[in-house]
Amino acid sequence: MTLPRIRDLSRLLRPKSIAVVGGGFFAPNVVKQSLKMGFAGEIWPVHPTKDEVAGVKAYRSLAELPHAPDATFIGVNRHLTIDVVRELSAAGAGGAICFAAGFRETAHYEAEGQDLQQALIEAAGDMPIIGPNCYGLINYADGALLWPDQHGGRRLVEGEKGTAIITQSSNIACNLTMQMRGLPVAFLMTAGNQAQTGLSEMALGLIEDDRVSSLGLHIEGFDKVDGFERLAARARELKKPIVAMKVGRSEQARAATISHTASLAGSDAASDAFLKRLGIPRVDTIPSFLETLKLLHAVGPLEKPTLSSMSCSGGEASVMADTAEGRLVHFPALTEAHGARVQETLGPLVAVANPLDYNTYIWGKQEALTATFSAMVSGGFGLNMLVLDFPRTDRCSDADWWPTVNAFEEALKTNGARGAIVASMGENLSEDHSTELLRRGIVPIHGIAEAFDAAEAAVFVGEAWRKPAVPALLGGQSGAFGQGRNTPDEAAAKAMLAAAGLPVPRGRRAASVAEAVDAAAALGFPVALKALGVAHKSELGAVRLNLKSIEDVRDAATALLPLGRGLYVEAMVAGGIAELIVGLTRDPIFGPVMTVGTGGVLVELLKDSATLLLPATRPEIETALRSLRLFPLLDGYRGRAKADLGAAIAAIEKIAGFAIAHADEIEELDINPLIVCAEGKGAWIADALMVTTAHTATEKMAGAFAEGEEECLTS
Repeated sequence: MTLPRIRDLSRLLRPKSIAVVGGGFFAPNVVKQSLKMGFAGEIWPVHPTKDEVAGVKAYRSLAELPHAPDATFIGVNRHLTIDVVRELSAAGAGGAICFAAGFRETAHYEAEGQDLQQALIEAAGDMPIIGPNCYGLINYADGALLWPDQHGGRRLVEGEKGTAIITQSSNIACNLTMQMRGLPVAFLMTAGNQAQTGLSEMALGLIEDDRVSSLGLHIEGFDKVDGFERLAARARELKKPIVAMKVGRSEQARAATISHTASLAGSDAASDAFLKRLGIPRVDTIPSFLETLKLLHAVGPLEKPTLSSMSCSGGEASVMADTAEGRLVHFPALTEAHGARVQETLGPLVAVANPLDYNTYIWGKQEALTATFSAMVSGGFGLNMLVLDFPRTDRCSDADWWPTVNAFEEALKTNGARGAIVASMGENLSEDHSTELLRRGIVPIHGIAEAFDAAEAAVFVGEAWRKPAVPALLGGQSGAFGQGRNTPDEAAAKAMLAAAGLPVPRGRRAASVAEAVDAAAALGFPVALKALGVAHKSELGAVRLNLKSIEDVRDAATALLPLGRGLYVEAMVAGGIAELIVGLTRDPIFGPVMTVGTGGVLVELLKDSATLLLPATRPEIETALRSLRLFPLLDGYRGRAKADLGAAIAAIEKIAGFAIAHADEIEELDINPLIVCAEGKGAWIADALMVTTAHTATEKMAGAFAEGEEECLTS
């Protein structure tokens, strides 16, 4: 696949000259902030009547500038913004920040907003523009600020690296600059409407900078699938991990849905699956976002999910143990030899465990602390944590805390181990303390829950990078959502699936009670009987199971015939161990989204499901099944027969293949249940609900089931 060209953002992100267009409150602040940060390049305010702006010589027009600027902050109204962008593009400028609002974000209220956004894109041509409706960017590496407000960050010192952050919220960006957690930031950027340049394209421009160590993305919506796939691949090549805080739902309104799958597989589930597929961990809070970035900046991805914890308090050790419960990262028990090494440094009065309460016997004794810490971190853990809350220095002295820090630092260096000092309360680790700890190679983490979130994210990245890269997604298809929807009945849907080689029990359509009786006799008892044309048969009493005689079929057929548009007689599936749902919906961004979960009539109540994007590999399908709460039942729960897991995975693979083959036509597909039988007995599609696009799509698929309409379907 040929990917679209990526715009060169280097002049905009790392400018040697900055033009500032506009007056009022915001544009002069851009000049002030760049001067305050010590920007070494040229700053050219542009104003039609002023001789100077913030003490810097002003130019009457863009035409008077010495040459085309590398970066321009445009702080005029939305109509003038388009004219300025057009002039900059024609002059060969490097890029622009469009501050004005009133473009696409107002399209729901005024049609002019959408028209203006399109005009802005056309005016820009090949010149990169960021926004509109955004605050801009801060380059803390060079001191270049296209930023119209105060901020709380500091410039990187020579040779220092920092994280890069992009957010779709200007206010969150302002707040992030005020963090006092010691996290060095190289770039902070706002995305605005992403009229021309999307989030993934901005991110690609940032990670190429040698001074960027990691990347944080606050995402409200994805700009394009292939852009994020390219970003993830490049980040992997450069060994620069990415963490995301994804919020909200897709902007596209979903078409009305009738399947169980659609109630489970919302856009957020698809977004989560997409990030996992890319090897980008997702966190849910701003504090965890910042602490994860700090951990990735300082030590990078973690190789193991194993942790050690040390504290001088049993209470803290208990909190650490409880917080790890149910997480990917964990505290393994110490081996006998390892425990003995630690015990030797502490004596018989201290109970050795992981997490370790080393007690206060050795508090303030740096040599003894070093011995204990060295013995503990010698176990080869993925990350070693020392719980340590510093006293507030305005009322207390922290002098007695530094022997502990010194001992931990020496222990880590001696063992080539990675370590973090974790404050149970964020306010008990000041910015000065955090900066000093980072200088020593120790990660300062504000908060216990945040420490575990960060560790899990770093382990996730490490595991993802060790696996082969996944294939590109199909992405959103061209079919129009919700236009001309068509719902083949179960007989037609199953005929299509059977023609594609999927495991469908033998069945036959019947138009009368007599035909139903004949079909049952031909198929052999027991059989299932269903009313066709009913979406959720169990809920409406439109299905009868395990009919063992002609009389049973005749009675059931008489009762069901008035409920639908004909009957469907099907051979019963025997020996079922568990019921799964395998469903697909078509997402406008990601394309086919597959949901695998606990099936049956309680599917929405249980909500035990996993989401996959297509194409999905066999290992991904198996991992999804193993993540279900239902999986122990498949695996022979409490001595029961094991299910045919291989057959289930193969069936799901074929369902995915069918969805890919008909990606333009299928809007929803529900296989519920997929009955998984005992080992060697297979997995069978007991019910199928399909929703296709316009009638032309159904005609396109018609050849797949024509033969099945006359004779029994064969497995």
